[in-house]
Amino acid sequence: MAGIIEVEREGAVARVWLNRPDKHNALSSELGQALVAALAALADDAKCRVIVLGGRGRSFCAGADIEVMKTSAGATLEENLAEAESLGRMFAAVADFPGPVIGRLQGGVFGGGVGFACACDIAVAGDDATFGLTEVRLGILPAVISPYVIRRLGDRRARELMLTGERFDAATALNMGLVHHVVAPAQLDDKVAERTRELLKGAPAAQARIKRLLALRANTGWDEYRAGLPRTLAEVRGGDEARDGLAAFLEKRKPKWLE
Repeated sequence: MAGIIEVEREGAVARVWLNRPDKHNALSSELGQALVAALAALADDAKCRVIVLGGRGRSFCAGADIEVMKTSAGATLEENLAEAESLGRMFAAVADFPGPVIGRLQGGVFGGGVGFACACDIAVAGDDATFGLTEVRLGILPAVISPYVIRRLGDRRARELMLTGERFDAATALNMGLVHHVVAPAQLDDKVAERTRELLKGAPAAQARIKRLLALRANTGWDEYRAGLPRTLAEVRGGDEARDGLAAFLEKRKPKWLE
C-alpha cells in the first residue's frame, strides 16, 4: 500500500510526492510528520542533491483538510497548538532542506500549497494551476506559511492576497514572482527535469551555503549581514570544493561533484 508520502530516487534526485490524491493532497498532521521524516532522511543522504516536491493526482495541494478543520473547531487550545506546530515543522522542513528544492505545481495550489511553493527554492507550474491564499474565506489565516509567503512576495503582494483570499491563475503567479516558470501541463516534467540538470551542475556545499546566506539576509539587518560576508567568502574559498572547482576550470575537466 502506498504511503501518504512517496519518495522516488533517480541518482542524485529525489522526487517526494504528497500522496492523498483523493483529498487533493490536503494537509494533515500525519502527512506533515511523514514529510518531515522523509526530508530528514534525505538531508542525511550525501548522494541526494536535489528534491522535487510534487502532488499526486489533479492538484498539487488544496491546503487545509476540511475534516481536520472540523475537528479543530471543537479542540482545546493545547490540541490546536500541537496541530499548528506540526504543520509549522512541515513547511520548515521544506524551506530549511540543505539542498535545492523544486516545487512541481499543477491544478489546485491553495493555502498551504502556496506555502509549499514559497518554501521551495524554485517553483515550476503548469498553466492549468490555480492559486489562492484562501484561508480568510474560511475564517482562519495563513499563519505558519506567512514567513515564506512574505519572503517570496513581500508585504505589498502578500497583504492583498491574504486579506482577499482571491484565486488567481498561473500567469498572475508568474507575474508577481510566486513561481519562476509556467509551462503547458504536458511540458511540466520536462521543465522540472531541465531545472534539475542545471542545479546538478552547481557545487553541493556551495549551494547549501548559498541557502544559509539567503536565510541570514532575510533574518538580519543590512549592516550585520554585509559585515559577515568577507569571512563567509574566505571560508568557502579555502574549502576543498572551491579548490577542486578552480582546478577543474584551469585543467579543463569536470569538477568532482559532476563525476
